[in-house]
Order: sequence, then C-alpha cells, then structure tokens
Amino acid sequence: QVHLKESGGGLVQAGGSLRLSCAASERAVESYAMAWFRQAPGKEREFVAHINWNGGKTSYSDSVKGRFTIARDNARLTVTLQMNMLRPTDTAVYYCAAERATYSDYVADQPYMFDYWGQGTQVTVSS
Repeated sequence: QVHLKESGGGLVQAGGSLRLSCAASERAVESYAMAWFRQAPGKEREFVAHINWNGGKTSYSDSVKGRFTIARDNARLTVTLQMNMLRPTDTAVYYCAAERATYSDYVADQPYMFDYWGQGTQVTVSS
C-alpha cells in the first residue's frame, strides 16, 4: 500500500508563490506516473498537472500552464508543484495522486485513473 502525504500549502496573496511537496512511502512509486489535482468548495476535483515515471514528460491544465511546474525526485520519492503568479481562483485543496501504471508515458488526467491519493493540503490565495 502506497501512502502519499502533501505539504506546503498555506495562505498567500495574489501574485505570490507556493511550493507543494508530496512524499511517498514506497519505492514502487519510482515507476508510477504522478499528478496533482485540486478541489475547490462545491466543485469537482480537477486535474492540475501530470508527470511520467522518470520526469521526462509533463502535462498541465490550461488554467495553470505557464504558471505551475511539476517535478519529481525519484531518489527522494517526492513530487513537487511549484506554483507562481497565484490567483484567487487557484484556491482549493490540492491532492497528490499516483497511477499504478508501471513505466507508462500515458497522460492520465481523470481522478478515477489514479490508485493512490494523499489527504490534501489547503491553498488559499487572497485578492
């Protein structure tokens, strides 16, 4: 069983930056694709960013493209999301997810495609 734990959320003013981290409990995630999703109050969980198993391929939602950067460090079993130029509309609980598709380069962007989830970390952007 893979456990994921997010950290780094908080309150920031519009235009500011935050860096989220996701720590995995098992080395098996080295071969898994990873992603970040977010969920705002009253809304469905939405895709934010995806990274393949070795970090060679990334994908972003249109709403964050050019502002957010996903990266991974397989030696440390961590995935990060650098968020710049934050907007109030970025306010949400951010979740880390792992897709148990070994060494796949397919870009999964729907919640049901992911096998493991963290508890989430709150990001609040004030105007």
